Amino acid sequence: MSETLLDVHKLTCRFGGLIAVNEVSFAVQRDEIFGLIGPNGAGKTTLFNLITGLTPATSGRLTYRGDDIGRLKPHQIAAKGIARTFQNIRLFGNLSAQQNVMVSQHVHTRSGVVAGVFGLPGARSEERMVREEAMQLLEMVNLADRAHVKARNFPYGDQRRLEIARALALKPQLLLLDEPGAGMNPNEKASLSAFIRDVKDKFKLTIVLIEHNVPLVMGLCDRIAVLNFGELIALGNPAAVQNDRAVIEAYLGDEP
Repeated sequence: MSETLLDVHKLTCRFGGLIAVNEVSFAVQRDEIFGLIGPNGAGKTTLFNLITGLTPATSGRLTYRGDDIGRLKPHQIAAKGIARTFQNIRLFGNLSAQQNVMVSQHVHTRSGVVAGVFGLPGARSEERMVREEAMQLLEMVNLADRAHVKARNFPYGDQRRLEIARALALKPQLLLLDEPGAGMNPNEKASLSAFIRDVKDKFKLTIVLIEHNVPLVMGLCDRIAVLNFGELIALGNPAAVQNDRAVIEAYLGDEP
């Protein structure tokens, strides 16, 4: 029997008179890849912001592993095991790839600031561990040979991979990917699906992704939710969603 990891119940978000997300409900099961699609402005990224605490919900309930996380701050939600990437990449451009990953890892370190400043033995040992783990993550995304290159000097597709490595450094159980294929060239997009599956399997993750590349979503996801004007209009396996008349009219009919 599947275990519900994330439960979204009648989640609503209003910005003044605008309803960005309107009573959306769905559940994400452990170990699945769950897709979130819909036209531009459908409320997909807003929903990610609600789940990760960046935007407060107007109403509704949000639970993760049975715990209410609706009022938690972003760092508290990250500490519970939820990590994300962003539609607009948010790397530290002047830091190296290794340093970008290490920043996220420090959420899980135990040495205090004073110990780090004075280079106490415990802090030095922990720092070595953090560096080693950062290199392992960079190896996973095929960036280890450029660990000391500044993030701003990476091609766009490699910046996406680096952002995923940084999210993995939080040691999540649930990984939210906001348009991971955005800005990638055709060759990069072709390998993206296999890359996401590899990351999921190696880190034993549950993944929720927003993606406009319909063939990628249909071939990758176990289930898909479709939003339109902030409302959930379809939920099911790829075949059911792809043949849903409301989805075709609102979204798939616009695809070339």
